[in-house]
Amino acid sequence: MPLQVYNTFTGKKEPFVPLVEDQVRMYVCGPTVYNRVHIGNARPVVVFDTLYRMLKRNFSDVIYARNITDIDDKIMKTARDNGEEIGVLSARYAQAYYEDMAALNNLEPDIVPYATQHLPEMIAMIESLLEKGHAYAAEGHVLFAVESMEEYGQLSRRSLDDMLAGARVEVAPYKKYAGDFVLWKPSSEAEPGWDSPWGRGRPGWHLECSAMIKKHLGDTIDIHGGGRDLTFPHHENERAQSCCANGVDFVRYWMHNGYVNIDGEKMSKSLGNFRMVKDLLGQFPGEVLRFALLSAHYRSELNFSADLLDQAWRTLDTLYGALRETEAVEAETADLSGSAFIKALEDDLNTPIAISELHQIARDLNKAEDADKPRLKGLLLAAGDMLGILQQDPEAWFKQARGGEELISAEEIEALIEERVQSKKNRDFARADGIREELKSKGVVLEDSREGTKWRRES
Repeated sequence: MPLQVYNTFTGKKEPFVPLVEDQVRMYVCGPTVYNRVHIGNARPVVVFDTLYRMLKRNFSDVIYARNITDIDDKIMKTARDNGEEIGVLSARYAQAYYEDMAALNNLEPDIVPYATQHLPEMIAMIESLLEKGHAYAAEGHVLFAVESMEEYGQLSRRSLDDMLAGARVEVAPYKKYAGDFVLWKPSSEAEPGWDSPWGRGRPGWHLECSAMIKKHLGDTIDIHGGGRDLTFPHHENERAQSCCANGVDFVRYWMHNGYVNIDGEKMSKSLGNFRMVKDLLGQFPGEVLRFALLSAHYRSELNFSADLLDQAWRTLDTLYGALRETEAVEAETADLSGSAFIKALEDDLNTPIAISELHQIARDLNKAEDADKPRLKGLLLAAGDMLGILQQDPEAWFKQARGGEELISAEEIEALIEERVQSKKNRDFARADGIREELKSKGVVLEDSREGTKWRRES
């Protein structure tokens, strides 16, 4: 069946048909780089990376852009508190973000636009909005007049009254309407700023994505993604700016992933329950974090917990185990077309069903006759690649440190295994059993077979 996606704007699942045949333009909101990113920030990256892999499979011309917000009041405050230049701070955390996301096996987007590199495009969009009567200048600010757009609020399904009641709005004398949002604001001499027709200043947060999308992807794009928390006000305001400035529809399919909860509670600063990706990577392989994020449907809330991570690790052990047992088998090139696995992903990226099909392929591989193993191994690897998992050599997977701690080195393990082999030859079975128990106490499991002894670290 054709790819189906849930469109936030229409509130239903729809067949995905790009604006231009065989050509897809997708944009996903990236981070504001003033700190390391948490696991909630990683979820949209993993979700839309998986969608990107599907799109590249189905369409020949796919361009995926994910931005970096490198000018923002939070960045300014953190840089001021640290006593460093804003550009130095944002560059450091942007690089950290790249490293964390790469560790989760995410492909690099085709375009990574930075906000500070697109000031001329932002100024041009503001000028267009002013000219068309959708914005006004006041006291060094330029604001979007939300009442000038009849359809404002359609994406988030809120009336103007609802939006004022449910959102924090800045009460300012220069606003014609309390819900009007900032396109441009003045900067003091101590703050970063750029020259503009309205004085030295800097752009509002919502403006940057609209300007960068227009420059790199065009007036109308196929998919705009991000977390559910961005639906209002960020995406609502993006839509307003772009539709009014460009005079055409902005996005054909709006897609939003659900929240990440921590041990059953909403992740929040007040609760102090943020889980930073960098810290988690010190305890778990990136594939475990990625698998955990894909274990629930992207639109549902995800309860991120120690149990979830343990289950994800054990599941990956099972899948890698099937590959390890067929290490000598050369995998055939696989065609996933029409498979239950692909059908699950084509149904609005239903990763839980796709994962269950992955298990079935692994079970079939474990039970298969020798003649069928190359085909099934190829299917398992191809399906894993679509989800961004099973990327490592199976032996390396099982021999990596577990839980961030390595109680015994690989060299020491190999030496003890060799001693155990010699003990068996000498019929010193007590010593051989003792070595097995010693290794088990340090989290190492031995697996004897006709081909010799293999070992793996326990999760």
